Amino acid sequence: MSRWEIGTRSPREWLPFLARVLEVPRELLEAAKAVQFPESVPRALTVADFLPESDPLSALTARTGRRIGAGQVTDLVHRVHGLRLADDVVYGKDLIGPALRELRAAVTLYREGTHTEQVGRELLRAIGELAQIAGWVASDAGEHAEAERIYRLGISAARAAGDGVLSGNVAGSLAYQWSNTGRPRDAVDLASAAVEEAGPDAPAKARALYLDRVAWAHTRAGQDRPAMNALGEASEALAKDSAGTESPSYLYWMDAGELQVMEARVYTELHRPLRAVPLLTDVLGRYDASHARELALYLSWLAVAYADANEPEAAAGTAGRMLSLGQSGSERTTERARIVLDRLRAFRDVPEVAELLAS
Repeated sequence: MSRWEIGTRSPREWLPFLARVLEVPRELLEAAKAVQFPESVPRALTVADFLPESDPLSALTARTGRRIGAGQVTDLVHRVHGLRLADDVVYGKDLIGPALRELRAAVTLYREGTHTEQVGRELLRAIGELAQIAGWVASDAGEHAEAERIYRLGISAARAAGDGVLSGNVAGSLAYQWSNTGRPRDAVDLASAAVEEAGPDAPAKARALYLDRVAWAHTRAGQDRPAMNALGEASEALAKDSAGTESPSYLYWMDAGELQVMEARVYTELHRPLRAVPLLTDVLGRYDASHARELALYLSWLAVAYADANEPEAAAGTAGRMLSLGQSGSERTTERARIVLDRLRAFRDVPEVAELLAS
């Protein structure tokens, strides 16, 4: 039957029986067998392709909780931002407990409480923001499966709230995790979908950040030219930011310095140390030392770039500074330390490197 439908076979003697069963003239079936189907066009991926099959944000049939007003939503938004600020100085393994408690409480508030449509939308937006930072914290703690579940919840909440810029941020965060955990080609698709989801009218900082994630995904996938193109687009996007431009509060940390760091990381990954080292030394020369995890991560990239430039003494000194910062609460920092030390073993005959490896 299927071969007849696609025009590769004629039903011959059993065509009259089909006509009788279908109650249509035989001549109509004879004409239909020659129908040509158009060639299928690959469908562009969107953020919706990465949503969970079931929606954990569906409201309960009978809501028994309290009436939720704008005041409670404002309190939740403040707690979410407080969690973001805490992540600057307290890291994954130490922060994951409080982050997950906040997320569970927020979802319960939405599902069990009663509220107007507008308040419900603001609650969903707050849950989306909370899921982004909670997913980031879980990823930093090395809990990647848990982080992905949280990110997917956040994408669902942001989309339900009708906030494409926010869903782009959460999806881009998941793409960033995939880039670093062995799924770079999937990350390219998702990071690109996140840019599309945010839309061309997204704030300049948002587009710059989301394009940065595209660049990193391409870099990890070994796609040099697309990575460089995305970096250029990110730079152009950020150049459109101005003092009067309003950006979501969750982008408070995105600036030209962060863009420099991402550019330097891409150059380091692509083994272009002559471009990476000046960028990293410039950023590190004015970086806030209280953000010890980020400082350690940036130093790790500089150490690798020095090693690629055949400057083992400088690499050892930079690695030593990185290791002195500790950061046992961050699995990302622990992994970067392993990468740096593995890279330096190629120079184990250099005294400074030998001393570092022996410590």
